Amino acid sequence: MRRPQRPSPTPDDAEPAAVRGNLPAELNTFVGRDDELAQLEPLLRKSRLVTVAGVAGVGKTRFVTRVAALMEKRYCDGVWIVELSTVQDPELLEHALVDALGITEQTGRPPRTMLLEHCAERRLLLVIDGFEQLTDACASLVRELLRRSPHLKVLAAGRRPLRVDGELTFPLLPMREDDALELFTRRAAAVRPGVLRTDADRETARELCRRLDGIPLALELAAGRLRALTTEQVLHRLDDRFRLLTGGSPSALPRHQTLRTAIGWSHELCAPEQRLLWARLSVFAGQFDLEAVEYICSGPGLPADSVLDVLDELLAQSVVLREDCAVGSRYRLLDTVREYGAEWLRATGDAERLRHRHRDWYLGLATWCELDWFSPRQAEVAARIDSELPNLRRAMECSMESPDEVHLAQYLAGTLWFYWVGCGRLSEGRHWLDHVLEAESPPDHSRLKALWVLGYVAVLQGDPAGAVSALQECREEGERSGDATAVAYAAHRTGCLSLVTDDPVRAEGLLREALDRYREIGELNSNVLMAQVELGMAVAFRGDLDAASVICQEVREICEDHGERWTLAYALYVLGFAALRAGACTRARRMLGEALSIGHAFHDLLGTALSLELLALITVTEGDASEAAVLQGAADRIWPSVGLPLFGSVHYGRPRTECEKRARAELGDTRYETERRLGLRLDANAAVARALRTGREDAGPDGGGTAPEGEGAAPEASPGGGAADAAGETRRPAASRTTGRGGPELGR
Repeated sequence: MRRPQRPSPTPDDAEPAAVRGNLPAELNTFVGRDDELAQLEPLLRKSRLVTVAGVAGVGKTRFVTRVAALMEKRYCDGVWIVELSTVQDPELLEHALVDALGITEQTGRPPRTMLLEHCAERRLLLVIDGFEQLTDACASLVRELLRRSPHLKVLAAGRRPLRVDGELTFPLLPMREDDALELFTRRAAAVRPGVLRTDADRETARELCRRLDGIPLALELAAGRLRALTTEQVLHRLDDRFRLLTGGSPSALPRHQTLRTAIGWSHELCAPEQRLLWARLSVFAGQFDLEAVEYICSGPGLPADSVLDVLDELLAQSVVLREDCAVGSRYRLLDTVREYGAEWLRATGDAERLRHRHRDWYLGLATWCELDWFSPRQAEVAARIDSELPNLRRAMECSMESPDEVHLAQYLAGTLWFYWVGCGRLSEGRHWLDHVLEAESPPDHSRLKALWVLGYVAVLQGDPAGAVSALQECREEGERSGDATAVAYAAHRTGCLSLVTDDPVRAEGLLREALDRYREIGELNSNVLMAQVELGMAVAFRGDLDAASVICQEVREICEDHGERWTLAYALYVLGFAALRAGACTRARRMLGEALSIGHAFHDLLGTALSLELLALITVTEGDASEAAVLQGAADRIWPSVGLPLFGSVHYGRPRTECEKRARAELGDTRYETERRLGLRLDANAAVARALRTGREDAGPDGGGTAPEGEGAAPEASPGGGAADAAGETRRPAASRTTGRGGPELGR
C-alpha cells in the first residue's frame, strides 16, 4: 500500500472539493509495522468488519489511522474516524458517530435513523476507536449499520472484539525488537539529539526495549525521560519499578500488568507535585486548557502559581500531550495515562472535590459563553464549546448524580441553548434537555430555563406537541413563582411556534407581548433580537412589508453595533425577502448571500436552507431558470436534516412554490427535474459556493428582473438609511441587566 497524494489546493474560482473524511494529519513519523500493515489489507477485502485488538498502549489508534490513510483512495465517500474514549454514556454513542461523520442534523429523528440513512448507499470506511466502555451498544449499532449499508466497511480498534457475526479479529502484538528499537531511537533523538552515540548506548537501548516488551506507549515515555537521564540510568530505574509494580491482580492479563508497569514506572519517576497534578488532570474528559487546569487542579500541595511549571514538566515527559487548534493551545492525557491517574486520585480521597471543581468551572464557562454569544466573538464561542463538549457532558453527568444538584444540570443544559440551536446540535440538545428534566426538581429558575429551551428546540424540530407541553409548564410555573424572565421566554417561543404553524396573527400578538416583557426586565441578547426578527416575519406574512423592513433594519443595526452575526443572518433573510418583493434583485441577492454565508459558517442548516430557497427565487426572477432549479435541488438535500421542509408552512413555502412554477414553465418538467437532481448531488459546501457565485456578474446596479407576481413594493433596507429612516427617531431602553449596554427599543 502506498500513501496517496493529497490534492493540490483549488483556485479561488473553483468549486471546493468534497470533504472525503476526517483523518488527522501525522505529527511525527510512523515507525515499523510493515508486516502488520500488509497482513491487514487482505482482511479488509475479505470482511466488512475487522477489529484490531490489543492491550492499551500497544499503538492501536496510530495503527488503524495509518491503515485508513493508506486506503482512503479506495472509498469514494471518504474515511471517517470516530473517537469514543471520552463517551461514557451508551445513549451518546450514536450522537458521537453523527458528529464525527459531519451529519449536521436539526430534526427530532433518532440519531440511529440518521446514521442508517447517511450510510445506506455510501461507500466509506468507518474507523471506530476506543469503544471498550461501550462494547454492547457499539456492537449493536455496528451490526445494524452493516446490515443496512451494503457498501460500508468498519475498522475498529479496542481491547476486545465486538463479537459481531462476520467480524475478523486482528491481534496487534507489541512491536518486534528492531521496530521497537527504531521507534525508541527516533523519539529519543527528538528529545535529545545524539543521545545514542555509541554501540554501548544502542545495546542499552535494545535491552530497555526488551524489558518494556516493545509496547509503544512505554517506549515513548522512556524516550521522554532522556531529557534528564541517560539511557543507562533509565534502564536501572526501570529495574526498581518492575519490582515495585508486580503485585497486580493475578487474574489480570500479563500484557495488562506490563502496561501498568510502564505507566507506573513513569509515574514513580515524577516528582510528588507532578504525580499530584497527573492525578488531578484525570478529572478532565478530552481536551483542556491552562486556565481550567489552574482553577480545578490547584489546591493543597499544588499552589496555583506553580501549576504552569508542573504542567510543563509533564509535557516534557510526554505524560500530557499538547494540541494546537482553532481555540489555541489545548492539552490532553492519553486514555491509559488518564486511567492510571484516576486510580491515584481515588486513592487520595480527593476525587469528589475535584469532580465538583471541574463541574463548577464548566458551569462558569458555559455562563460566560452564553453572555459572549451576543458579541463579535460568536465564532470563537462556537469553536470553544465544540472543543469543550466532552467536559460539559461530564459536568452534566456529575450534577445528575445527586438530587440536590439536578438544578445545576438543568441550568447547564439550558445555558447551552445557543449551541444546541445556533450550531446545528438540536438532536444532542434535545437529549440532554429531556434527560435533565426527567428528574424531580422544584420549579426554580434553572428548571424553567431548561423548559423554554426544550420548547425552542422542539419548535425547530417540528414537534409542536413537545413544544406546547414544555412552554405551557414554563409559563404557568413562571407566573406562579413570579419569574418574569421565564414568562417572557415562554411567550416568545410560543409565538415562534404560531409563526411556523401558519398563525401569523397569534404569532404577532405573542411576540409583541414577549418584546414588551423583555423591555420591562432589561433583557437584550440574541434571543431578544430573534423575537424581533420573527415579529418582522409575522408582519410580512400579513402583507405589511414596509413595517417588516423597519423592524428588521433595526435588528440589523443593533447586530452590527454588537458584532452579532447569527441573528443578523435571519434579519437579512427578511430584508432580502422584502427587497425581492420590491423588485430590487441585486440588493436582495447581496443580503441573502451574506445570510447564507453566516448560516453556513455556523452549521445552521435551517438558515442555510431558507437562504437557498430565496436565492433560487431571485435567480429565476433574473432569468436563469436552470440555475434556480439546481439551487432548489440543493435546498431539497438539506431539508431532511432540518425537519419538515419549510415547516410545512404555506407562508414559508410560497417563495418555493412560485420559483418552481416559473422554472417549470420556462424549462418544462423534464429539464426542470434534471437540473433539480443536479442540485441534489451537491453537498452543503458546494451548494453554498455555487449559490454565492450565481448572479454576481449578470445583475445590474439595482435590478435584474421584475418583481415576483402579485407583490407590491417595499422600501429597501440598508445600514445607512432606507426603510429605517421612515421609522423616525429610535428610542433607547434601559441598559440590559446582563450586558450593561442599552440599545434601540424593540418591536414597536
